[in-house]
Amino acid sequence: MLDAPDHRTTVSALRDELAKQGLDAFILPRYDAHQAEYVAPHDERLAHVTGFTGSAGMAIVTPDTVAIFVDGRYVVQAANQCADPIFSHHHLHNEPPENWLASAAGSDWKIGYDAMHLPPVWYDRFFSALTDTCAELVATKTNPVDVVWPDQPAPPMGKIEPFPLQFAGKSAADKISELVSEMRAQGAALLVETQPDNIAWLLNVRGSDVAFNPIPLSFLLVDVSGQVYWFVADRKVSADITDHLPKHVRLLPMEALLPTLTDKAQAGQGVLFDPDFSPEAVRSVLREIGAKEQPQRGLITLTKARKNQIEVEGLRACHIADGVAWTEFCAWLAHEVPARATFGHPVTEREAEHKILSFRRQQPGFIYESFNTISAAAGNAAMCHYATGPDNQVPISSDGTYLLDSGGQYETGTTDATRSFAFWTHRPEGYDRAYTAVFKAFHAIATLRFPAGTQGHHIDAICRRPLWDLGLDYDHGTGHGIGHRLSVHEHPQRIGKPHNPVDLAPGMILSIEPGYYETDRFGIRIENLFEIVQAEDGFMEFSNLTWIPIQTDMLLLDKLSDAERSWLNSYHAELVQRIGSHLSAKALSWVSSNCGQIM
Repeated sequence: MLDAPDHRTTVSALRDELAKQGLDAFILPRYDAHQAEYVAPHDERLAHVTGFTGSAGMAIVTPDTVAIFVDGRYVVQAANQCADPIFSHHHLHNEPPENWLASAAGSDWKIGYDAMHLPPVWYDRFFSALTDTCAELVATKTNPVDVVWPDQPAPPMGKIEPFPLQFAGKSAADKISELVSEMRAQGAALLVETQPDNIAWLLNVRGSDVAFNPIPLSFLLVDVSGQVYWFVADRKVSADITDHLPKHVRLLPMEALLPTLTDKAQAGQGVLFDPDFSPEAVRSVLREIGAKEQPQRGLITLTKARKNQIEVEGLRACHIADGVAWTEFCAWLAHEVPARATFGHPVTEREAEHKILSFRRQQPGFIYESFNTISAAAGNAAMCHYATGPDNQVPISSDGTYLLDSGGQYETGTTDATRSFAFWTHRPEGYDRAYTAVFKAFHAIATLRFPAGTQGHHIDAICRRPLWDLGLDYDHGTGHGIGHRLSVHEHPQRIGKPHNPVDLAPGMILSIEPGYYETDRFGIRIENLFEIVQAEDGFMEFSNLTWIPIQTDMLLLDKLSDAERSWLNSYHAELVQRIGSHLSAKALSWVSSNCGQIM
């Protein structure tokens, strides 16, 4: 995190640049040109200006303030990282940025935005909110943050590698053919794709441009004849990639996207694009040409979400390996925290983070972490996306609590799980009550059966009910999709309070992760990944993928139903059956002693 004087200097320079460009304010989202959650250092513009390093947020720079907007996951983090009075703080959903800007803007203001970094849905929100103000949205020719960022990192140039058919389960040629058939069915002449994970999946390639995400940054344009234009830096592409690609894939530089779209799109012809995850610059080109806009959720996004049988088998396999690493870690942690506390040399958050990584590195097929591990003791766990620093020495106390949220990228898939731990009987007041409610919430949805046509927001309250009964809740989603050696957060499926018109369907992978957090005291979350499967009667069910012990010491057993006890007993018995032979003798002994039958 930069210190306050650096932020003030940067903000002052940015305001000077805005004045040079004839702008009164600037909308600065966390997004890059791909509207991605994780971005390369080159695209960390929001962090450069404000110091906020979370994965979601927005700033609006005006002459009087820099307004920071984050959701509930990042309220505490933003307050800590952006503590200087030049910043004002707002909740992304409770006080939407477009409404704030409409009240702050002068009638003659010109408000700048980078059309490659703002998707159409966000542009429309700002445009609508500003209608009555007479303020004007202006697309910048150059991003003003880049102008005032003298040591901005270079764009990433990670090498691209083929993703073999034995793991992908379907050839790129077949995927493209199916995509073109769907385009024809929808009467579209062109499809624009700017999400790198979709492109990597379609072409059966993987890359290394963005931390934790095995994807190359690129754009894609597909026409209904089957011709594919892949916009990617040629330095990333080796001969084995060109040989791997179908013959009708043509490579072009990334900056050729908009000129090529201008050349290929025709007035009156349909062009498909995702209004949530495409740049507003794409829609602007289509409007200039007079093309028929077909804004809808991406066709590749929907197809990718429903994993084929080979992909599902790969995910099952990597979760066995990940379960072994996690269980070895659980056994190590349970021994080391109390033992070392006795000698005044406690385990630290940073050490625990490194330890889970070391156990993963011993597993077959492991590549690297799938996100920045959350290793959080006591009150730090109340920050949903807390991250330790290189010099972190925060101890995990033997009479305290601890939360670990961690995942891995493996050859055959992506993992993500969370567990909460306690090491002694003297836990914070209310912890056991909340932990029991979180487990009951987890069980309620993990065992749910639901009909075809069910969407994530339909079932979110079923998970939250045990917490709501106690007057508790959590300010994040209940579940997110996950990729197949791709992004740890994958669209379009999710479970949460907001409306999400996507039917949950067989082959989709979802996390289930209820939690509870008390600021400065503790945080609790239990998270497994599940595959959606169809039962014989046509109803849907969640089939567990994650095999990691769930600590039982903090459960108020008299509050559990017979069904909840039975599920937990069966889960631990099946865990031993599936991964027991892969565990060390010490870890297996710990599991046998600590994950036995509860009565």
